Amino acid sequence: MRKTSVSTLLKLLFSFLITTQTYSANNGTTNGTDIQCLQTLKKSISDPNGYLLSWNFNNSTQGFICKFNGIDCWNENENRVLNVRLANMGLVGHFPSGLEMCTSLTGLDLSGNNFSGPVPTNISAMVQYINSLDLSFNNFSGEIPTSISQCIYLNTIYLQHNSFQGQIHDELTQLDRLSSFDVASNFLSGPIPAFKAQFPADNFANNLGLCGKPLNDCPMSLNKKSLDTGEVVASTLGVIIGFSVGIVISSFVDLENPRITWAFYLYSCKKLMACFFRICGKVF
Repeated sequence: MRKTSVSTLLKLLFSFLITTQTYSANNGTTNGTDIQCLQTLKKSISDPNGYLLSWNFNNSTQGFICKFNGIDCWNENENRVLNVRLANMGLVGHFPSGLEMCTSLTGLDLSGNNFSGPVPTNISAMVQYINSLDLSFNNFSGEIPTSISQCIYLNTIYLQHNSFQGQIHDELTQLDRLSSFDVASNFLSGPIPAFKAQFPADNFANNLGLCGKPLNDCPMSLNKKSLDTGEVVASTLGVIIGFSVGIVISSFVDLENPRITWAFYLYSCKKLMACFFRICGKVF
């Protein structure tokens, strides 16, 4: 009875191990989401030069996508994408779709193509584990998404030679691992944030509106500690109104009847303040 129980237990254990190994192998070598990722990516862009002709999905061989042009896998025998490297292929379109399904992606290189339009604001949800992002030498436009700061493993960001506009957001300084950052030749403006690492001036060159280290100092009008436009206008109006009140009061002072003078002073202030708020309402 005891021998039978031990034998049965060993058989169950052996069966469990075989099942586990089979599941692990299948899960690693036939990762359907990565295949869907590349299928969606290919459909979302135009390939006028035929560089992606090798992307033939009529295949069930383990690791077949690893032989695609521009694709690196973690292991050549499993359909799990490590890097997407599509540099200098003359590809056309917007930022590719489907990358969120390449769940193990660590590198994305789209440089030297004809991509245009904005980079998705949710890029961090699409490629959250990447350590290298290269979108250089395209025609991407709009602002650099602040959500890039949530791609916490990023070591390198190359955005040079595009048409990005707006400011370099302070949130990007939260990327502790960032060792290389290049935004040269765009249409960026405003102060350069204080990154933890130091980047050369060439990495910010040819952005006429950028200022601050390592470029020239920002003018006072762009200094974050200076007064904003609303504060300056309000202060100026305050001085003008105070001066006007003084002139009005001095013109109507009646030393023989101070009660009349005081009443007129309050009345004048009330009228001038009403005028002040009407002006502020139009300015702001």
